[in-house]
Amino acid sequence: MSIMKIHGGRPLHGEVTIGGAKNSVVALIPAAVLSDNPVKLDMVPDILDVHNLMLILQSMNVSSYFTDGVLQIDPTEIKTGRLPSKAIKKLRASYYFMGALLGKFHRAVVSFPGGDNIGPRPIDQHIRAFEALGAHVTENGDTVYIDATEEGLTGAPIFFEMVSVGATINAMLAATLAKGVTTIHNVAQEPEIVDIATFLNEMGANITGAGTDVIRIEGVSHLRSTKTHTVIPDRIEAGTYLSLAAAVGDGVLIKNVVPDHLRPFLAKLQEMGVQLTVVDNTVYVKKRGTLKGVNVTTAPFPHFATDWQQPLTPLLLTANSESVITDTIYPKRQKHITQLQKLGAKISVNDRNQIIVHPTQELHGAEVSAGEIRAGAALMIAGLMAQGETVIKKSDNILRGYDNIERKLMDLHADVELINQLD
Repeated sequence: MSIMKIHGGRPLHGEVTIGGAKNSVVALIPAAVLSDNPVKLDMVPDILDVHNLMLILQSMNVSSYFTDGVLQIDPTEIKTGRLPSKAIKKLRASYYFMGALLGKFHRAVVSFPGGDNIGPRPIDQHIRAFEALGAHVTENGDTVYIDATEEGLTGAPIFFEMVSVGATINAMLAATLAKGVTTIHNVAQEPEIVDIATFLNEMGANITGAGTDVIRIEGVSHLRSTKTHTVIPDRIEAGTYLSLAAAVGDGVLIKNVVPDHLRPFLAKLQEMGVQLTVVDNTVYVKKRGTLKGVNVTTAPFPHFATDWQQPLTPLLLTANSESVITDTIYPKRQKHITQLQKLGAKISVNDRNQIIVHPTQELHGAEVSAGEIRAGAALMIAGLMAQGETVIKKSDNILRGYDNIERKLMDLHADVELINQLD
């Protein structure tokens, strides 16, 4: 476990380059095992979740090599079996091995995934999708057994009761090698879904409709990588640095972004009064002026992402009027609230689970704890805003989702240090 020490209260300036999308790469890595030959991914973020997924690959006799943002995966000697529960429980995205292994071998044995504890995130829709394709699913304790070895997988219509990124991706992975046509209705439309579909299509899959609410998959007999796939930029990391730049920046240029992926976040910043210049794949954030409070409601893409609400919260403290955050996806995603209060933030939760953010003129350093990735990002930004020293415990949670965070902050002239500690 590591801690992050921040000496805040100093304006930041310079430029930062956004890395590849965490929420894409954690699905692309499991998807790579569907290939009959080695796979190469470019612009892969150097985050703990990638290294944990590489450990899971190793347990399957799948070799991988990661250097300078390029991840090479060789699934040609893959072996099936029960995946290591300790590694699986470290991150929720490990559940994508369910769909990938089911698609490739028509069976999978996976422990219930772990990851951030941000409220109920059941996998019922994943299971119903597998069953619709012909798989038999049973549960024993904390283990899920998925089997379609007798009849194989057959394309079928799948209807999701609610929009789910994870279920959409898992259904895509399982259906890509199924016989016949699968039509998935009420799917997630996030850019990461499009990225996964693009990767699979590059290997020979026949997937259309990604980015809309209906995806159609015509099953193929095999997949084979023919080119290096470049991961899309991380819109959540971009939003985090946008918030940081608006809160404590003295002119910050954010590079390697897709503005279309950031429209809800950029619109909310502009509503607050943040001065932005968007040119091609860059956003320049000017020095902060007077900002006003706003109401934020999270919803599936193309609306304001739940992963943005926490990094935005410290910026809302600088506004001259009250702000209200309503998270319709994970209403209990509030691990940052009590920790921000330790820093002096005037912030609370009402009886409707809305986060109420009051203007706070000054924050002060304190010892806090990062309960999950985005809560950690919020504390990091608040620590940079605060006077004095802030110590963030459990900062490994930040490292799970933010590429080269210490170097990038130091390049912006932040006084920050990561210290590794023995567990």
